[in-house]
Amino acid sequence: MSETVQIPSLDGGETIPAFMARPSGAAKAAVIVIPEIFGINPGIRARCERWAAAGFLAIAPDIFWRFAPGVELDPDVPEQFQQALGYFGQYDPNAGVYDIEATIKWLRATQGIAKVGCAGYCLGGRLAYMVAARTDIDASVGYYGVMIDTMLNEAHAIARPLMLHIPTADHFVGPDAQAAIHAELGKNPRVTLYDYQGLDHGFATESGNRRNEAGAEIADGRTMAFLDEHLA
Repeated sequence: MSETVQIPSLDGGETIPAFMARPSGAAKAAVIVIPEIFGINPGIRARCERWAAAGFLAIAPDIFWRFAPGVELDPDVPEQFQQALGYFGQYDPNAGVYDIEATIKWLRATQGIAKVGCAGYCLGGRLAYMVAARTDIDASVGYYGVMIDTMLNEAHAIARPLMLHIPTADHFVGPDAQAAIHAELGKNPRVTLYDYQGLDHGFATESGNRRNEAGAEIADGRTMAFLDEHLA
């Protein structure tokens, strides 16, 4: 069962719209699905439904609610891809962390959820890293997170398990950035890093031209096992 819910912002002044999918029985934990730069589009809703089918309460907050609420974009349409890049330029990731923290608090307070994790993609992958460093989330997973290499000074604050999926041919996260991530995070016992040789940004998208079926299945299997373990 899916629905749209409204989550109070941390300051209580506004609400954050979110898509939520419930499992058929009692939820074993919650997973916050943090979207790419394309909004809560069909792929993100499908992700939530898949987590729900696996027994989790899944929720995707509208990360662009402050300036483009409800936007849904298709990365395979060039004009919409450019529109999404414009939204990325407008977006304040620090405010985004507050939104995810508000979602964590709301899940625990209103949904009877003890453990909360997240899985984020692209911009959402960056937010997964930031949330791991700045909040009390129980476990985080980031797929092809952008600009993590610019925030490695926060790595010491990671207190709960974090997994990052890194495609080696990512044209948004180059070899130097990947090397910096490995050098800093590879020594952190709370962090698990996986490289995907020859794959590009977006390889684990739910559908579309960017998806690599074999790579996506491997990454998603690792994510499921990781969150099953740490949200148990």
